[in-house]
Amino acid sequence: MPPSKTSYVCLPCRASYKQPYEPAVRHEPHAPRRARVCPRCAGSLIHVGSAFAAPPRRDRAAWRTLSVLLNAGVRFHKSCCGGPGYRPRTLFEVRERMTYAERTGMPYAKALTLPEVP
Repeated sequence: MPPSKTSYVCLPCRASYKQPYEPAVRHEPHAPRRARVCPRCAGSLIHVGSAFAAPPRRDRAAWRTLSVLLNAGVRFHKSCCGGPGYRPRTLFEVRERMTYAERTGMPYAKALTLPEVP
């Protein structure tokens, strides 16, 4: 069976790449993983998960939204019951959840994954 692939993203290039995932060695959990490099700009790639669907390169607003999510620590990993759950798609939804997080003291990563703001 071929190795499973997962998505990596370069935010400056607005590009996504599927590459085989290499987990840490079981007997050496703190062993460093191989650094992924963008083939376009030679910058580092961010591991986003296997349930990621990249927006079109020309959609700057979607990539700005994605940048906020990734910098807050939100990723797109599959769960046992389906996909990664709710993720905001517009800058308005991101601003709404960031404002809620600042008001309540909730961590940004948790607030950004709320389906609805109370």
